[in-house]
Amino acid sequence: MNTRIEKDSMGGLQVPADALYGAQTQRAVNNFPISGRTLPKAFIKSLLMAKSAAAQANAKLDLLPQTMADAISAAVSQLLNDQNMMQHFPVDVFQTGSGTSSNMNANEVLATLASKIAGQAVGANDHVNYGQSSNDIIPSCIHISAAMELEGHLLPALKHLLTVIKQKAQEVDHHVKTGRTHLMDAMPVRMSQSLLSWASQIEQNIELIDGIRPKLHSLAQGGTAVGTGINAHKDFAAEFTRLLGESTGLPFTPASNFFSHIGTQDIAVALSGQLKTTAVSMMKIANDLRWMNSGPLAGLGEIELQALQPGSSIMPGKVNPVIPEATTMVAAQVIGNDSAITIGGQSGNFELNVMLPMIADNLLSSINLLANVSYLLADKAIATFTVNEQQLQKALARNPILVTALNPIIGYAKAADIAKKAYKEGRSVLDVAEEETDIPRGELEVLLDPMKLTLGGL
Repeated sequence: MNTRIEKDSMGGLQVPADALYGAQTQRAVNNFPISGRTLPKAFIKSLLMAKSAAAQANAKLDLLPQTMADAISAAVSQLLNDQNMMQHFPVDVFQTGSGTSSNMNANEVLATLASKIAGQAVGANDHVNYGQSSNDIIPSCIHISAAMELEGHLLPALKHLLTVIKQKAQEVDHHVKTGRTHLMDAMPVRMSQSLLSWASQIEQNIELIDGIRPKLHSLAQGGTAVGTGINAHKDFAAEFTRLLGESTGLPFTPASNFFSHIGTQDIAVALSGQLKTTAVSMMKIANDLRWMNSGPLAGLGEIELQALQPGSSIMPGKVNPVIPEATTMVAAQVIGNDSAITIGGQSGNFELNVMLPMIADNLLSSINLLANVSYLLADKAIATFTVNEQQLQKALARNPILVTALNPIIGYAKAADIAKKAYKEGRSVLDVAEEETDIPRGELEVLLDPMKLTLGGL
């Protein structure tokens, strides 16, 4: 490989000749051959946007020449428009806990490009990183990237899922099915009532995620190394967040306390907790779909999911609920990510949290996974399933639990006797109740009408 020698405070180092980065990035590449995974593109994009806002804020405060700030911003734009941008950011997720390696990676790449654009030397530390520290820009970018991904990806996906569930609920409202508690037959429900329960879950998750967003918009930027703001202009944080807000459309503000935003990741932990709750909701919805689709002959067979691919390499004709299964795996992964983020959040030692890259990676992974699978669950499972009305009616007709509706009239003990007899003899509860009570059949038909029983009340 063709190389060149780059120098940093520790001396010279061979770097690939065509690399835009310098010695500190190469040291990180050499030091951390761990996962082969880099920080997510969404995080790198937010880091670059933060560097542009920082450069322009420093120019506004007469701390950098405007031409140099413009060159840094132009370098950012060049990278953001480059489909192969990530080749310039090779540092492993598992690196120094402050994310210094990724910060310097961005500083070095931008310094190289900005120097060419400006026609003068632009320094990675002295100019691109002016008024910043890894200790405030990396926590800031966790918030920035998460906020942008919520705004542009996850919340639209969840809202789409919510809309599709509500539409499907209207479509299947006339279908009555056997309700189930403990996986055992219970009182009937309309299929729309089951779906609207899912809708309520998703709606609640959207509301709770929205509630966290204002905290996510508060940034550590301006706190520099430990939270005191050393080497940053007193107006830098306000100017930085103003400019970043203009470029992103999000209402970023300086943190009210830089120390907490640098020393902890409590807000990221809280967001992850809500993503975990969303994953739990997804797991419930996906498993309900799997159970209702089970069979088609030996299971419940209440619905038929869209056939998307052959289900077995050996059993011809088998079709599996692949989208709900993928959803449950996403849910499991998000729950696991939350455990890692929770442990990461505990690693705030005095004035710095030292698991920042791992927290960023897992948080953005959870957001991305949930967003992607929400669209699939909506469009390839919920919107497209069909209802097996014959199977619903067959189960309803034999459900002895319908006798619950007679409790206020004949009492629990007598109703239990009727239910047991109906179950033992394999007969409908209507026929047995007609024999065992003096209630006319016509009245029993009204009292035991499954649709009426879904309306509740006496």
